[in-house]
Amino acid sequence: MMRKALSSVVIAVAATITLSAPGVARADPPALRQITYTVTTEHPVTADIYYRDVDPPTWADYSHNPYLYSPKARVDVGPDTPWVLHAVLTDPDSWAMVSATSGRLPVEPQFRCELAVDGVVVATAEGPRGALCSVRHW
Repeated sequence: MMRKALSSVVIAVAATITLSAPGVARADPPALRQITYTVTTEHPVTADIYYRDVDPPTWADYSHNPYLYSPKARVDVGPDTPWVLHAVLTDPDSWAMVSATSGRLPVEPQFRCELAVDGVVVATAEGPRGALCSVRHW
């Protein structure tokens, strides 16, 4: 009986030492980065805007179904009506992206997009019928 009790104490002490030992690595969750996408145009237009607001688990998951991770918004955009979306990503260097287009119209809307990470603008682009903002070169 004494031997069993002593054995239980040794196991409990060993478990405590193991759990509290210095040098035991614990992974911190990845830092969440605040993403702001902004799209404007010089002339009012109904735009198709694709954006990324979720980090795909892996590149393979993304490449097998990119539209699963790149939702589309169909919105009216103009000089006084910007489209703005706030998102949270853990790896904006790989995944932050916004793309806007209008298709063929008699007037070129003159798109402009802006991508900010944690309040710092990291990418801008413009084009007559569309624009793509991303840190990564697609």
